[in-house]
Amino acid sequence: MKRGFLFAALFAVVASLAITRPGAAHGYKLGTLEIDHPWTRATPKGAPVAGGYLKITNKGAAPDRLIGGSFPGAGRFEIHEMKLNDGVMQMRPLSGGLVIKPGETVEFKPGSFHLMFLELKAPLEQGTMVKGTLSFEKAGTIEVEYKVEAIGGAPAEHHGH
Repeated sequence: MKRGFLFAALFAVVASLAITRPGAAHGYKLGTLEIDHPWTRATPKGAPVAGGYLKITNKGAAPDRLIGGSFPGAGRFEIHEMKLNDGVMQMRPLSGGLVIKPGETVEFKPGSFHLMFLELKAPLEQGTMVKGTLSFEKAGTIEVEYKVEAIGGAPAEHHGH
């Protein structure tokens, strides 16, 4: 009986470490949308902006649109796109949001679609989790947490990809 209890306790500790280890993936579900590993980068003191990154998969039969969100440590939240135009990388806000088609996964990553947290009130510190929300046209609003990675870094499970 004691051996079974000790094994169960040890398993619970190991499982909790696996779930909470730095860089561990975390995901959310809102209706037919799956939101995978929201993250951002640490910022130096005085930095006015930060980017937000994640993956959104639409498992449903109808499109939905990411229309906004919030990031309490910032004055403004915007959805942006970066693309190469005539050899020049340009960034622009997507004022109408971004459609996620049925069966599609959209990755928000550096150099592509991303979230912008503007007018930061304080630096983002590596290793912390920062709450925010994402708002969708059909599915509604969900609270998420962004894992703050190293300055210039990427999430641990995405290194080298």
